[in-house]
Amino acid sequence: MRDQARIGRTEPSRRAMLAGAGVLLVAGLAACGDKEEKAAPEAPSGPPEGSLEWAIQGPWRAADRPRDIYRHPLETLRFFGLQPSMHVVEFWPGSGWYTEILAPYLNKGDGVYYGAGFATGPGADPAQAALVANFERRFGSDRKLYGEVKFSAFGATTGPVAPAGTIDMALFMRNIHAWMAAGIAEKAFADAYAALKPGGILGVEQHRLAPDQDQDPAAANGYVQEAFVKQLAAEAGFVFVAASEINANPEDTKDHPFGVESLPPRLLTAPQGEAPDPTFDTAKYRAIGESDRMTLRFRKPE
Repeated sequence: MRDQARIGRTEPSRRAMLAGAGVLLVAGLAACGDKEEKAAPEAPSGPPEGSLEWAIQGPWRAADRPRDIYRHPLETLRFFGLQPSMHVVEFWPGSGWYTEILAPYLNKGDGVYYGAGFATGPGADPAQAALVANFERRFGSDRKLYGEVKFSAFGATTGPVAPAGTIDMALFMRNIHAWMAAGIAEKAFADAYAALKPGGILGVEQHRLAPDQDQDPAAANGYVQEAFVKQLAAEAGFVFVAASEINANPEDTKDHPFGVESLPPRLLTAPQGEAPDPTFDTAKYRAIGESDRMTLRFRKPE
C-alpha cells in the first residue's frame, strides 16, 4: 500500500517533468528556427548587378531618370541589340544622358565605350568645348563605375572615331538634324561605317518629320524625314534592318514656334540664342511631352 501510495504521489511529478521537457524542447526548436531565419541571407533588392536594368536604375542617374518615360532607354537599347561585351561608339553624347547607362553596363560586361564628342581646338564653340571638358572630367574620374571610357571626337575635320573595323555598335541619338545644319551628316554615316566591324549595328534615334512635310536641307526645326535618314544610311553602305515605334509620340504636331526645342526638355520660349520670354506659356508643350522620334536599326554588311 505504501508503495502504491508512493507511486501515486510520484506519477504527477513525472508527468510534470515530461511536460516541462516538452516545453523546453519546443522552445529550443523555436530558438533554432529563429537562428536559422536570422542566418538566412536576405533576398537581393533590385535588378542583378551588371544587367541593363541595373544600369538604368542606378542611383548615379537620379537626375536623369525622370526622362525615361519619354526616352525608353531599356526598350531602345534592347531593340538595337546591345550586349554587355560589345565595343560601342556614341556620336555626340552631349552631357552623357546615355553614357551613364552604357558605360557602367559595358564596364561590368568587359565591353568598351567610346564617346565621340564635339571637335575642340582653335576656333571651337566655347560652349561645346566646355561640355566636352565636363563630359571627360565626369566619365574619366570614376573607373570603378564607368570603366576606362575612350574619348574621341567627331566633326568636319576629325579623323576616325575609333579604330577601323573594331566597333560592334554605333549610336546616333537625336543628332542628325545638327549634322545636317553643319553639313556633316554624310560624314557621320561614313565615319560610323568605317569604325564598325562587318555585321556591326548602327542604331538611330531622331526627331521625325511627317512624310508629307517639306524637308529643310538644314533641318532648322530639328525634324528629319525617316526616308531621308534611310537614304543617308544606304548611301554610306548600310543595310536597313528594322524600325520601331518605341519613341513615337502622336501628340507631336511638329509645327512649334521654336522647332523641336519648344518641347521638353528644353522648353524654349524664344528663338535659339535670344533671351527667354517670361510671358510665353509653355503649358501646351509640356502636355505634348518629348518629340515624336524614329528608332531605326541598320547593319554593316558582312
